[in-house]
Amino acid sequence: MEEAFVFVALTMNATIRVATPLILCAMAGMFSERSGIIDISLEGKMLGAAFIAASVAAVTGSPWLGLAAGIAAASCLALLHGFACITHNGNQVVSGVAINILMSGLTVVLGIAWFQRGGQTPSLEASARFMPISLPLSEFLAEVPILGTLYSRLVSGHNLLVYVAFLAVPLAWWVLFRTRFGLRLRAVGENPKAVDTAGISVAWLRYRAVLICGLLTGIAGTYLSIANNAAFVRDMTAGQGYIALAALIFGKWRPWTAFGACLLFGLLNAIAIRLQGVDLPGIGEVPVVFIQALPYVLTVVLLAGFIGRAVAPKAIGEPYVKER
Repeated sequence: MEEAFVFVALTMNATIRVATPLILCAMAGMFSERSGIIDISLEGKMLGAAFIAASVAAVTGSPWLGLAAGIAAASCLALLHGFACITHNGNQVVSGVAINILMSGLTVVLGIAWFQRGGQTPSLEASARFMPISLPLSEFLAEVPILGTLYSRLVSGHNLLVYVAFLAVPLAWWVLFRTRFGLRLRAVGENPKAVDTAGISVAWLRYRAVLICGLLTGIAGTYLSIANNAAFVRDMTAGQGYIALAALIFGKWRPWTAFGACLLFGLLNAIAIRLQGVDLPGIGEVPVVFIQALPYVLTVVLLAGFIGRAVAPKAIGEPYVKER
């Protein structure tokens, strides 16, 4: 019984680690899409931030400078997306896909040019990374059955950016549903003409939304390369930006339901990792390729069959042209 409980605790611990970038990206996409801007480029912004953060951390030895650089890189890409879609009324899907393609190639090219490691960055020392934090009394309570195990293995032992991701959910909820800015942001995603008639700049609201998106995707990318890992490797996001977008749709553009969807997808990934090389009764060892594909297959199945009717913001994807 105790071994089974520890196994569950370790699986949940892995779920938290895997779900962290999904949570940050889902909250990022929620701000952008609630303002009416489709953001397919979550993947590209996260990938660019991961590369820049790892590069700066490798050169300076400071994870904080790496974090700042990752946020700056993602914010620049967010502004690029905003410039194309808000200022010039470009196609939002095309702009997002273009950023994803750009970052997929540019990170490899710059990695080869700067570090000559086939697109990777140098491995980081512990001092250049965000390392796990032991919360007070975690070692003392580790021997206490159940509650002590949960506290020491599940709550404690994560790096700073994991806690930031989990704090981002109630903060996003509060900003969207309890502040004037959030009310205006939701309104501009539903009826931008009414917002403009009230004398509020639609473009300025949407630019602030995509900048918040850049901030959160920057933290997500930084987490991947200098917190959860010790270097950048090519295409290390592995489609997590798209899964976060799926979680956002699955959660119907609401913070807490999107958060639950991210945990669900994180759990699928954690289970897939722990099933590799395991002999299942009556089945035998499951092929690694199938295990790796499982989270993506189940993502499609869940979205296709169990989401119900997801109603997106009414003005999403539609450029607003001010009447003269």
